[in-house]
Amino acid sequence: MVIQDKKIAIVGGGPGGLTLARILQMHGADVKVYERDVNKDVRVQGATLDLHDESGLLALHQAGLMDAFKANYRPGAEKIRVLDQYAKVLYDEHTTTGSEIPGAAILRPEIDRGPLRQLLLESLQPETVVWNSQFYAMSPTDSGWKLEFKNGSSALADIVIAADGANSKIRPLITAVQPFYSGVTIVEGTVYDAENAAPAIYDLLKGGKLFAFGDSKSLIVSSKGDGSITFYTGCNAEETWISGCGIDFSDKAQVHAWFREEFTDWSNTWDELFESEQVHFVTRPQYCMPLDQTWEAHPNLTMLGDAAHLMPPYAGEGVNMAMLDALELSECLLSDEHADTRSAIAAYETRMRARAAEVGRITLEQTAALHGPGAISHMLQVFS
Repeated sequence: MVIQDKKIAIVGGGPGGLTLARILQMHGADVKVYERDVNKDVRVQGATLDLHDESGLLALHQAGLMDAFKANYRPGAEKIRVLDQYAKVLYDEHTTTGSEIPGAAILRPEIDRGPLRQLLLESLQPETVVWNSQFYAMSPTDSGWKLEFKNGSSALADIVIAADGANSKIRPLITAVQPFYSGVTIVEGTVYDAENAAPAIYDLLKGGKLFAFGDSKSLIVSSKGDGSITFYTGCNAEETWISGCGIDFSDKAQVHAWFREEFTDWSNTWDELFESEQVHFVTRPQYCMPLDQTWEAHPNLTMLGDAAHLMPPYAGEGVNMAMLDALELSECLLSDEHADTRSAIAAYETRMRARAAEVGRITLEQTAALHGPGAISHMLQVFS
């Protein structure tokens, strides 16, 4: 294989980076993962993840981790209810078998981000992950790269793989292509102890997901295994809305007032999401990489996941694409079919870009449909 006796540095310890490290280590590769989190016990934010047979689950299978996944996923968390803005349930997977396939297998099973990260970490050799290593800069050396981190440490590697997400600091060393704004901005919130803090929403969830639509806006709510819920409001907005709106998003009263004004005709049921004492908000303008992006392959540098093909979340493909990237990149680096690392990386990137372009197209279509006047009809047609 072209990576024989080479040191590989993966920058970023998300699902994509950790999956890649696991598969490469299974084949004897010398791998380190540099992660900015202080340690493995940092709370992992975000909603649950639905893994797909052809991507995320395929990568876990190739990584030999399906037993660990089955021990940690959340049966029932994949069940969806579609509602209108008045909290009326229009479609309910809790009363159908539509989410099941022959053999009682679950279509797109859900797992919380924390347990997924933990099972991947536990599959790696000791000291593989170097914690508290936030990337600062890197420069070429005779044989590869010197990486520098904000804590003052440094490391040498023959090959560097950027798995450092949407705001990748390494991507500019590969391509100058920039993402474009999708037209939708998300306000994300987390409510802890939801059974007590938001009992009506908790009962509506039934341990699964809610997709509510109305007035060309969306509200997606997901339950988590720790008793919390995560929600995302989606609105058509100017790219500069966050900086110009004057809202202090650390002040829940201001955010609640914005919601009441922006979601004027929505049921008061949804207000629970903004009233909890511990609710926490994050703003997320949604960007997407150009679907026709291209660049010249490097011999010792590449990227995966959001660093390579950032896109909005409305097709549920983000983590799945990252994990499939990890699988396909590992296959190219471990194959005897390529003469050198540049050829292996070029083969991976060509395939990855084509796949990302198609998934990105579908995602943008879905993003527009779910934030238009026909969102509910579109969603019901998807499930039918």
